[in-house]
Amino acid sequence: MDKLQIDGGRRLEGTIAIAGAKNAALPQIAASLLSPHALTLTNLPQVGDVANMLSVVGRHGVAVNVAGPHTATLNAGPANHVEAPYDLVRKMRATVLVLGPLVARFGRARVSLPGGCAIGARPIDLHMKVLAQLGASVAVESGYIVAEALSGLAGARIVLASPSVGATQTAMMAATYATGETEIVNAAGEPEVADLAACLAAMGANIEGAGTHRIAVQGPTNWRAARHHTIPDRIEAGTYAMAAAITRGHLELTGARLEHLGALAQMLETVGARMWPTDRGLMVACDGRVAAADISTEPYPGFPTDLQAQYMALMAVADGACAIRETIFENRFMHVPELVRMGADISLRGSTALVRGRTKLVGAPVMATDLRASVCLVLAGLAAEGQTTVSRVYHLDRGYEDLARKLVRCGAAIRRVPE
Repeated sequence: MDKLQIDGGRRLEGTIAIAGAKNAALPQIAASLLSPHALTLTNLPQVGDVANMLSVVGRHGVAVNVAGPHTATLNAGPANHVEAPYDLVRKMRATVLVLGPLVARFGRARVSLPGGCAIGARPIDLHMKVLAQLGASVAVESGYIVAEALSGLAGARIVLASPSVGATQTAMMAATYATGETEIVNAAGEPEVADLAACLAAMGANIEGAGTHRIAVQGPTNWRAARHHTIPDRIEAGTYAMAAAITRGHLELTGARLEHLGALAQMLETVGARMWPTDRGLMVACDGRVAAADISTEPYPGFPTDLQAQYMALMAVADGACAIRETIFENRFMHVPELVRMGADISLRGSTALVRGRTKLVGAPVMATDLRASVCLVLAGLAAEGQTTVSRVYHLDRGYEDLARKLVRCGAAIRRVPE
């Protein structure tokens, strides 16, 4: 395992290229299992989760041809293996996304209950209910989700109890094989959902309404070979936007899209930073100490839970006090004790963190507990006096491509060294 050593207090200035969206790429890789024809995905980020998902579909029999650092062609024509064992899926929860494509195409699937970040319950029951409503029999047996639909799936009206991104994606993928129309109500509206729909449409699927709370899928699908360019990562872009704000710097984020970051752009404007579009992406600038402002995480287009930890690091050095309410995951404040080690003034009251901004943070040894918590500590280290050492940075490798090098090119002092 490696760790990062960060000498704080340096203003960031320069250009950072935003990679493809990890959370868009993962379901698209799973979707390759649906079609007997090749799917070429471009703009794939070079991160651990993507490499792991490529391994997962490879174990199912998909021929994976990596044709460069950000492109892979996936041919599921020879795929026939319907079991995903625990040793394959234990690293991340997104591997449950192979469940829908497997049972839809092959009539059965046996997928281990997944692992991933320890940030609270991410129940897979919504995935199971979706498949059951499409006509599959679904049960949990000895730590595995076992689903069968040997007579095929049938279109249905699916009303999700909550706008779950994963359950929406499972419903969309499985419905491409269902006979007749499937209507998904209370669907998630995240850009990653719309991008999966665009990928499926390129593969031959008939999908309408993706990006809204009602999606219609007409099946079954006439599959064809396809090529799809994954959208830029709005969470990576938001992370670097707050890196600019916390260091009082200027960063151009090439490839980033303002329409995916409306809630963050509005909040940065509120606290005293600026974000505006350029012909290459977005510019973010901050010339002084930010002001404190409350947020509450919400499903898209609200403030993303995946940017909550980074925002807390920014508020730790803000002028004033604020409340940060987490409504998506009940255990997503594990970065708080580590920020406190660096001098932050944060107290927890249930699902709300009360943050009183300090004029400075102080470098300290800290430990990452999950993907977004790890980058939150990096941001805090950039703003702190002295040296911060962030351990367990393998969490960072799951979702950020070349983070340390990107920051160093913009003036940060970061070294990656063995533990």
